[in-house]
Amino acid sequence: MAAAIIDGRRLAAQVRSECRERVQALVSARITPQLAVVLAGDEPASRIYVQNKLKACEEVGVASTLHALPHDAAEEDVLSLIRALNADPHVHGILVQLPLPPQISAQRVIFTIEATKDVDGFHLYNVGALAAGEPTFAPCTPQGVMRLLDAAAIPIEGQHAVVVGASNIVGKPMAMMLMRRHATVTVCHVKTRDLRAHTLQADILVVAAGRPGLIKADMVRPGGTVIDVGINRLPDGSIVGDVDFAAVATKAGHITPVPGGVGPMTIAMLMLNTVEAAAAQSKFRRTWQCSEEWHAQNADLQKAR
Repeated sequence: MAAAIIDGRRLAAQVRSECRERVQALVSARITPQLAVVLAGDEPASRIYVQNKLKACEEVGVASTLHALPHDAAEEDVLSLIRALNADPHVHGILVQLPLPPQISAQRVIFTIEATKDVDGFHLYNVGALAAGEPTFAPCTPQGVMRLLDAAAIPIEGQHAVVVGASNIVGKPMAMMLMRRHATVTVCHVKTRDLRAHTLQADILVVAAGRPGLIKADMVRPGGTVIDVGINRLPDGSIVGDVDFAAVATKAGHITPVPGGVGPMTIAMLMLNTVEAAAAQSKFRRTWQCSEEWHAQNADLQKAR
């Protein structure tokens, strides 16, 4: 029996529709969410990803600005730009497209972004908040995976989830999100011995290894849920995931396709984080302004006395 396909495109369209409604409400309150995208270099794949993100912004009504820097840009130039965007009250979210050129430290750049504008969820504060069970901005890809699981009514609590890949961007936060929902989680990586022995135990298998066709049908538990995060371009130009889709789909219970699975949800979650950042920052500013007004009025009263 063929696996049920978890349609990321359809769910992403629903999320974008929700974002569009929230943006309209914010605009009515004279708040226009704005995302600043920083791109250093001219890598073709990065430019495509950035254009897709800017297109999504336009669709939901989020203002966006692209800050393109040359491949030989100095690290301090990028950091100066980030500091300026941090200080700009009209910018609610900052995204730095990775990878960066080798002369620029991605870690230093990410940690320079103001945590309240870190809509990618990579800042130390946001990573720590996620680990503590009080997430602020969660990384977009694992957040999108959780939405896909919920939309497909996949049970998480008490299930054995296996995550293949231990990156800071996907694997580690994915494991934390699954644990937060009371799954038992195993994380596999490049040094894991006998990968098949682990993946066969998975009720939920999330694969983010960056290796096309890594997961074969004999590595999947019958009826299990397989989430393929991988995006790999083959020499013929085709896009495939980390899972042998055709073979695994005959054995799994649910599976995401590539393309059309996790990818669209990543961008949808970026839009959601940007809208939430705008709402949170505007609320903070209103509270701060009210506090300032109260202190000013109280000072005037004290003088009058």
